[in-house]
Amino acid sequence: MPLPAKNSEIPRPSIREEVYNKLLNWIMEGVLQPGEKIVDKELAEHMGVSRTPVREALRRLEDKNLVESAANRWTRVSEIPSEEPEMIYPIIQTLENLALSTAIQAMTEKDFKKMSRANSVLKSALKNNDPVAASKADAEFHSVFIARSQNFHLINILEDLKIRYRRLEVIYFKGMSYDDSSIKEHESIISSLRAGDIVLAKQIIHSNWEKSLELLRVIKKNKETT
Repeated sequence: MPLPAKNSEIPRPSIREEVYNKLLNWIMEGVLQPGEKIVDKELAEHMGVSRTPVREALRRLEDKNLVESAANRWTRVSEIPSEEPEMIYPIIQTLENLALSTAIQAMTEKDFKKMSRANSVLKSALKNNDPVAASKADAEFHSVFIARSQNFHLINILEDLKIRYRRLEVIYFKGMSYDDSSIKEHESIISSLRAGDIVLAKQIIHSNWEKSLELLRVIKKNKETT
Protein backbone atom coordinates (compact mmCIF):
# COMPACT_ATOMS: atom_id res chain seq x y z
CA MET A 1 0.00 0.00 0.00
CA PRO A 2 2.30 2.82 -1.22
CA LEU A 3 1.50 6.17 0.38
CA PRO A 4 2.93 9.70 0.12
CA ALA A 5 5.91 10.70 2.27
CA LYS A 6 4.90 10.78 5.90
CA ASN A 7 3.37 14.09 6.94
CA SER A 8 3.42 15.80 10.31
CA GLU A 9 0.81 14.58 12.75
CA ILE A 10 -2.73 15.87 12.25
CA PRO A 11 -3.91 18.46 14.84
CA ARG A 12 -6.20 16.74 17.34
CA PRO A 13 -9.26 19.08 17.24
CA SER A 14 -9.80 18.40 13.53
CA ILE A 15 -8.55 14.84 13.46
CA ARG A 16 -11.72 13.10 12.26
CA GLU A 17 -12.34 15.42 9.32
CA GLU A 18 -8.66 15.58 8.40
CA VAL A 19 -8.32 11.79 8.31
CA TYR A 20 -11.52 11.45 6.30
CA ASN A 21 -10.54 14.17 3.80
CA LYS A 22 -7.05 12.74 3.38
CA LEU A 23 -8.36 9.25 2.62
CA LEU A 24 -11.02 10.70 0.33
CA ASN A 25 -8.37 12.63 -1.62
CA TRP A 26 -6.13 9.57 -1.88
CA ILE A 27 -9.01 7.63 -3.40
CA MET A 28 -10.01 10.46 -5.77
CA GLU A 29 -6.43 11.04 -6.87
CA GLY A 30 -5.56 7.40 -7.39
CA VAL A 31 -3.05 7.12 -4.53
CA LEU A 32 -5.29 4.33 -3.31
CA GLN A 33 -6.25 2.36 -6.41
CA PRO A 34 -9.55 0.55 -7.12
CA GLY A 35 -9.40 -2.91 -5.55
CA GLU A 36 -6.44 -2.05 -3.32
CA LYS A 37 -6.63 -3.50 0.18
CA ILE A 38 -6.57 -1.06 3.08
CA VAL A 39 -5.16 -1.81 6.52
CA ASP A 40 -6.41 0.59 9.16
CA LYS A 41 -3.40 -0.02 11.42
CA GLU A 42 -0.98 0.95 8.64
CA LEU A 43 -2.97 4.06 7.78
CA ALA A 44 -3.16 5.11 11.42
CA GLU A 45 0.59 4.72 11.89
CA HIS A 46 1.29 6.60 8.66
CA MET A 47 -0.88 9.56 9.71
CA GLY A 48 0.20 9.52 13.34
CA VAL A 49 -3.29 8.94 14.71
CA SER A 50 -5.14 6.19 16.53
CA ARG A 51 -7.10 3.57 14.61
CA THR A 52 -10.45 5.01 15.75
CA PRO A 53 -10.64 8.03 13.39
CA VAL A 54 -9.32 5.88 10.53
CA ARG A 55 -12.06 3.32 11.10
CA GLU A 56 -14.67 6.09 11.32
CA ALA A 57 -13.39 7.56 8.04
CA LEU A 58 -13.49 4.17 6.34
CA ARG A 59 -17.09 3.67 7.45
CA ARG A 60 -18.03 7.06 5.98
CA LEU A 61 -16.27 6.18 2.73
CA GLU A 62 -18.08 2.86 2.68
CA ASP A 63 -21.38 4.75 2.97
CA LYS A 64 -20.37 6.56 -0.23
CA ASN A 65 -19.52 3.25 -1.92
CA LEU A 66 -15.88 4.26 -2.26
CA VAL A 67 -14.72 1.54 0.13
CA GLU A 68 -16.04 -1.98 0.64
CA SER A 69 -15.37 -4.57 3.31
CA ALA A 70 -15.98 -8.14 4.39
CA ALA A 71 -16.33 -8.48 8.16
CA ASN A 72 -13.08 -9.55 9.84
CA ARG A 73 -11.51 -10.34 6.45
CA TRP A 74 -10.60 -7.32 4.38
CA THR A 75 -11.29 -3.69 3.53
CA ARG A 76 -10.49 -2.35 0.09
CA VAL A 77 -11.08 0.53 -2.28
CA SER A 78 -14.19 -0.13 -4.35
CA GLU A 79 -13.80 -0.97 -8.00
CA ILE A 80 -15.25 1.47 -10.55
CA PRO A 81 -18.33 -0.08 -12.20
CA SER A 82 -17.95 -0.18 -15.98
CA GLU A 83 -21.28 1.58 -16.44
CA GLU A 84 -20.50 4.42 -14.02
CA PRO A 85 -19.46 7.08 -16.61
CA GLU A 86 -22.69 6.56 -18.55
CA MET A 87 -24.68 6.97 -15.35
CA ILE A 88 -23.06 9.99 -13.74
CA TYR A 89 -21.95 12.26 -16.62
CA PRO A 90 -25.50 13.00 -17.86
CA ILE A 91 -26.64 13.68 -14.29
CA ILE A 92 -23.78 16.11 -13.64
CA GLN A 93 -24.45 17.89 -16.93
CA THR A 94 -28.15 18.29 -16.12
CA LEU A 95 -27.55 19.50 -12.57
CA GLU A 96 -24.83 21.94 -13.65
CA ASN A 97 -27.27 23.52 -16.09
CA LEU A 98 -29.74 23.84 -13.23
CA ALA A 99 -27.04 25.49 -11.12
CA LEU A 100 -26.27 27.90 -13.96
CA SER A 101 -29.91 28.94 -14.20
CA THR A 102 -29.99 30.04 -10.57
CA ALA A 103 -26.43 31.36 -10.40
CA ILE A 104 -26.18 33.61 -13.44
CA GLN A 105 -27.89 36.63 -11.90
CA ALA A 106 -25.67 36.51 -8.82
CA MET A 107 -22.30 36.07 -10.53
CA THR A 108 -19.72 38.84 -10.27
CA GLU A 109 -16.47 39.79 -11.95
CA LYS A 110 -14.67 38.21 -9.02
CA ASP A 111 -16.34 34.90 -9.89
CA PHE A 112 -15.27 35.16 -13.52
CA LYS A 113 -11.69 35.84 -12.46
CA LYS A 114 -11.74 32.74 -10.22
CA MET A 115 -12.95 30.68 -13.16
CA SER A 116 -10.24 32.12 -15.41
CA ARG A 117 -7.54 31.31 -12.85
CA ALA A 118 -8.80 27.73 -12.53
CA ASN A 119 -8.81 27.44 -16.32
CA SER A 120 -5.20 28.62 -16.46
CA VAL A 121 -4.22 25.95 -13.92
CA LEU A 122 -6.12 23.39 -15.98
CA LYS A 123 -4.25 24.43 -19.11
CA SER A 124 -0.89 23.93 -17.39
CA ALA A 125 -1.98 20.57 -15.95
CA LEU A 126 -3.09 19.31 -19.36
CA LYS A 127 0.15 20.48 -20.93
CA ASN A 128 2.08 18.52 -18.29
CA ASN A 129 -0.19 15.45 -18.64
CA ASP A 130 -1.08 15.65 -14.94
CA PRO A 131 -4.58 14.13 -14.56
CA VAL A 132 -4.72 14.76 -10.79
CA ALA A 133 -4.04 18.49 -11.13
CA ALA A 134 -6.28 18.67 -14.20
CA SER A 135 -9.28 17.08 -12.50
CA LYS A 136 -8.84 19.34 -9.46
CA ALA A 137 -8.61 22.49 -11.58
CA ASP A 138 -11.61 21.47 -13.68
CA ALA A 139 -13.65 20.85 -10.52
CA GLU A 140 -12.61 24.27 -9.15
CA PHE A 141 -13.74 25.95 -12.38
CA HIS A 142 -17.21 24.42 -12.22
CA SER A 143 -17.50 24.88 -8.45
CA VAL A 144 -17.60 28.67 -8.82
CA PHE A 145 -21.01 28.82 -10.49
CA ILE A 146 -22.27 25.77 -8.58
CA ALA A 147 -21.60 27.60 -5.30
CA ARG A 148 -23.30 30.72 -6.67
CA SER A 149 -26.53 28.76 -7.06
CA GLN A 150 -26.78 28.94 -3.25
CA ASN A 151 -28.84 25.75 -3.32
CA PHE A 152 -27.16 23.59 -0.70
CA HIS A 153 -29.08 20.46 -1.72
CA LEU A 154 -27.88 20.85 -5.30
CA ILE A 155 -24.35 21.70 -4.16
CA ASN A 156 -24.14 18.60 -1.93
CA ILE A 157 -25.44 16.28 -4.65
CA LEU A 158 -22.93 17.63 -7.16
CA GLU A 159 -20.08 17.40 -4.65
CA ASP A 160 -20.76 13.69 -4.19
CA LEU A 161 -20.99 13.11 -7.93
CA LYS A 162 -17.80 15.08 -8.57
CA ILE A 163 -15.91 12.78 -6.19
CA ARG A 164 -16.81 9.87 -8.44
CA TYR A 165 -16.16 11.86 -11.59
CA ARG A 166 -12.69 12.96 -10.46
CA ARG A 167 -11.79 9.40 -9.54
CA LEU A 168 -12.89 8.19 -12.97
CA GLU A 169 -10.90 10.81 -14.84
CA VAL A 170 -7.71 10.27 -12.86
CA ILE A 171 -7.83 6.50 -13.34
CA TYR A 172 -8.78 6.49 -17.02
CA PHE A 173 -6.81 9.51 -18.21
CA LYS A 174 -3.55 8.62 -16.50
CA GLY A 175 -0.74 8.48 -19.06
CA MET A 176 -2.91 9.94 -21.84
CA SER A 177 -2.22 13.07 -23.86
CA TYR A 178 -4.82 15.83 -24.06
CA ASP A 179 -6.08 18.50 -26.41
CA ASP A 180 -7.12 21.97 -25.31
CA SER A 181 -10.79 21.86 -26.37
CA SER A 182 -11.98 21.99 -22.76
CA ILE A 183 -9.91 25.14 -22.19
CA LYS A 184 -11.61 26.90 -25.10
CA GLU A 185 -15.03 25.71 -23.97
CA HIS A 186 -14.38 27.06 -20.48
CA GLU A 187 -13.40 30.42 -21.97
CA SER A 188 -16.67 30.44 -23.90
CA ILE A 189 -18.62 29.62 -20.74
CA ILE A 190 -17.06 32.61 -18.98
CA SER A 191 -17.82 34.89 -21.93
CA SER A 192 -21.44 33.77 -22.16
CA LEU A 193 -21.98 34.18 -18.42
CA ARG A 194 -20.46 37.66 -18.53
CA ALA A 195 -22.93 38.51 -21.30
CA GLY A 196 -25.81 36.99 -19.37
CA ASP A 197 -26.47 34.50 -22.18
CA ILE A 198 -27.77 31.52 -20.20
CA VAL A 199 -28.90 29.63 -23.32
CA LEU A 200 -25.41 29.65 -24.82
CA ALA A 201 -23.78 28.83 -21.47
CA LYS A 202 -26.03 25.77 -21.10
CA GLN A 203 -25.27 24.64 -24.63
CA ILE A 204 -21.53 24.80 -23.95
CA ILE A 205 -21.87 22.95 -20.65
CA HIS A 206 -23.83 20.23 -22.44
CA SER A 207 -21.18 19.99 -25.16
CA ASN A 208 -18.36 19.99 -22.60
CA TRP A 209 -19.76 16.96 -20.77
CA GLU A 210 -20.73 15.13 -23.97
CA LYS A 211 -17.19 15.44 -25.31
CA SER A 212 -15.69 14.31 -22.00
CA LEU A 213 -17.93 11.25 -21.95
CA GLU A 214 -17.18 10.39 -25.57
CA LEU A 215 -13.44 10.65 -24.93
CA LEU A 216 -13.79 8.39 -21.91
CA ARG A 217 -15.68 5.85 -24.02
CA VAL A 218 -12.83 5.79 -26.54
CA ILE A 219 -10.20 5.36 -23.82
CA LYS A 220 -12.18 2.55 -22.16
CA LYS A 221 -12.60 0.77 -25.49
CA ASN A 222 -8.89 1.05 -26.26
CA LYS A 223 -7.95 -0.32 -22.84
CA GLU A 224 -10.36 -3.22 -23.16
CA THR A 225 -8.90 -4.24 -26.51
CA THR A 226 -5.21 -4.06 -25.47
